[in-house]
Parts: sequence; C-alpha cells; structure tokens
Amino acid sequence: MHRVHVDDSSVLGEDTFCKLRLNLPAGGWFPALQGLSWTITKSNTPHTDLFFSPHLKKVTIHVSWSWGKSGVPCDTLSSITSILSALPTATLQILVIGLPPHGVPWADFKELFSSVVLRCGQSLTELTSPAPLSDAAVTHLIQLPHLHTWFTTDPPPNFLPSSSPLGFPPLVQLTLWDNAVCGWLPLFKRLEHAVPTARGVEPLSRMKESLRFLNIRKLYGFIIDISFTSPVQIFRNLVSLNVGARCRDEDGNDRCVFKLNDDSSTKLATALPQLESIFLGHPCSKNTCTTTVACLLQISVHCIKLRNLAIHFNTTNVVDDFKNMSQDPRFQPLRSLPRCPLSRLGVHLTPLTLDEPGVETVAHGMIDIFPSLKYFEGFADAWEEISERITKLREMP
Repeated sequence: MHRVHVDDSSVLGEDTFCKLRLNLPAGGWFPALQGLSWTITKSNTPHTDLFFSPHLKKVTIHVSWSWGKSGVPCDTLSSITSILSALPTATLQILVIGLPPHGVPWADFKELFSSVVLRCGQSLTELTSPAPLSDAAVTHLIQLPHLHTWFTTDPPPNFLPSSSPLGFPPLVQLTLWDNAVCGWLPLFKRLEHAVPTARGVEPLSRMKESLRFLNIRKLYGFIIDISFTSPVQIFRNLVSLNVGARCRDEDGNDRCVFKLNDDSSTKLATALPQLESIFLGHPCSKNTCTTTVACLLQISVHCIKLRNLAIHFNTTNVVDDFKNMSQDPRFQPLRSLPRCPLSRLGVHLTPLTLDEPGVETVAHGMIDIFPSLKYFEGFADAWEEISERITKLREMP
C-alpha cells in the first residue's frame, strides 16, 4: 500500500481502528505507506497517527467544511496539534493543505502548520498552504534548496532594508494568493540587483533562471500596471503568466483594473519571449483601457510560442486601429517576422459592434496578427461573426 485517504472514521468504525492499533507494528504505522490524504474531522483525529509512516513522501490535509461557520472546537484543535506534532517529516517531499472552505478560521492553524513546515527538511519540493505561516516558517521555506512549487497567501517576512534573505530556491511554479501579491512582487524588484549572500549567490539568481509558472490570485482590487509588470519581467524564462484579477474594487464596485498601454504591453512581451500562456485578468466591458490591437501584433511577434492569450484592448475605434497599423511605418519591420501559433483569443466581456465592412476588416486584421487564429472566447455577438468570417476566409482557395 503506497497511498491512503483518511476521511471519516465512521466508515470503518471505532472497533476497526482499535484492532488496527492493536495489530499494527510498534508505532502503529504502515511501513511502506508513502502518501496520506487526511480530511480532518473530529471523529478521525484520534486515529490518524495509525497511518503515519517514516517513509511518507506526500501529505495532503483538508479542513472540514463544517468549520466554515462554526470555527474549530478547542478540544479538536488541541487533538490536531498533538497528532501533527508526530507527523514524520524527514522524507516528506510534498505538503498540500487543501484550498480553504469559505470562512475557515485559518488563523487558528497558523502556529500548528508553521511548526510542521519548520520541521521539513531538504527533501521538501512542494508546499501549498492557504493557511498563514509565521515569518520563521516562511524564511525556512525559502532556504530549502529543492523547493520548486510554492502556493502562499503570506506576505514576505519583515526583512530589514539593509538585509535580504538567503538565496531563494530554484522555484519552478509560484502562486501568490490575495495578501501575498502586494508584498512579494516589490520584494523581488528590490532584490533584483541585491548584493550576493555570504555564499556568493545573489538572492534571486537561481529563481530568475528556474521560474516557469507565475500565478497571481487577487480577484478584487488588484491593478495591472507597470508596478506589476516591472518585477514580473525579471523572470525571463516564464512560460505561463496567469493573473486571476477581475475588474472590481475591494468594495465590489465594477471598474477596469487594466492600466497597461501598448508600450508597456510590448515591453512585457519583449522581456518574456518564452511565454506560451498569458492571462492578464478577465477582459471587461468598460472599454476604458488604452491598449489597442497594436499590442497584439507585438505580442504575437515577440512571444513566438504563445498558444493562449487573454488581455484587455480597446475596441472603440478598432476598425481604424487596424487600418492605421497597416499604414504605420513603425510596424513594417514586424510584418516579415514569424507569428505565434495562437488559435483562440480570450476577449471575455470586451464589447464590439461592427457593420459588415468592419467585420471584414477586423477578420483580416486578426488573421494577419494570429495566422492560426480560429475563434474568440467572448460574449458579444460580433466576436462570433468574426470567428465565422475567419473560417470562411480559410476555406477560400
């Protein structure tokens, strides 16, 4: 047996667990067990240690949905603390704390999960934790040499202005959720040219080479502007940039959060030529952004591997924008360059109203930018009309 899921002890019954405790080897573990998935409930907490093996490599912990409103009972939290203090971490490679049910009081688990993280050693390669961690636990994590996947809701520790953490590990995938976003990105920018550590390594040198996937999850109130793109451009080997932001402020009021223009969008594409997927928030219906279809050509040329794209661009004068691009000498050098293989463009709520000649102009213009384009992912009827026109154009001899 390599993996086991521990959910509700009522499925097996108390007698079964008692027999297991009596008949298992000393310590009550399955010697070969390498994976454990534990949904914490009041009924199974006293028995979970039966499944602790010194060879555990992956542990996934879920918090009961029933605590979303009522909170964690004090006696249960005490039992969980006792159990997790015995969790073997010597060989642990992956620690996943399941995404939070709405309203779970994660602060109750901060000290507990922090203590587990602090006991993890150099074998740890992946940590996912929506629960807050102490500064000491976060600092410990970014010193682990083999950590490659990290999901965090924590802002960075309060490093002194004159100091920096030890060299970051060679992270491949980083997900910053909610409050973590506005802390880590400015820190990365500050550390870009930081002095080498005592070991002669710049704090970000390994991460700048290794990072492939950057996910931002701050749904409301996050502004996509150059203060965001500037630190992101440090990581030139990114293949996926995914920003899960919606055009809504912290109070729930609709407003466009996309503040890049054609120049800043071009700089982002130029700095990150390995990108295969770009999602810069959900394009909204406001049509107030200053990006135009001109940025799409720059992205297609500079991100030659791109297959997925969602970005705001203004459609108020989209027909004229396409005509101006064809006549603007600044774009002539780009026309002979290869384009990316993008087949679908995410336009979401981007408004579009066109007459028949306009549909023809936009369809031709889009095919020129994205030769492999097949359809648009959007809600305005005109996007479907353009998709159909593109299909007809491809069928023409």
